[in-house]
Amino acid sequence: MSSINWDNLKSEAKLAMAKAYAPYSKFPVGVAALVDDGRIISGCNVENASYGLTLCAECSLVSELIMSGGGRLIAAVCVDKNGDLLSPCGRCRQLLFEHGGEKLELLTPEGPKSMAEILPWGFGPKDLS
Repeated sequence: MSSINWDNLKSEAKLAMAKAYAPYSKFPVGVAALVDDGRIISGCNVENASYGLTLCAECSLVSELIMSGGGRLIAAVCVDKNGDLLSPCGRCRQLLFEHGGEKLELLTPEGPKSMAEILPWGFGPKDLS
């Protein structure tokens, strides 16, 4: 895969964030990712009056990944309502790790970091064999 266009991914994450359903927290989140076949997919958070049922943006991203043909995530960008970079929560780090592995890169304020750095000693499918 050639170099990652981080600006394009961030723009796509901002577009996704604008579609978020966040009437309770007023904290819309968007995420976009590059798939190993070249597709760019995205997701946004979808809140629920029963807060525990809220879906993080990364959850809708992974749903989009599966619904659009699967594959492996190569790079991802997560943003808040101002377009500033966000760190995925622990649950979402696990989701990203499952579908991108240790080599998936996440854009951080310090630059791209691998999931091996973001989720050290991550638990994945290989741990179940």
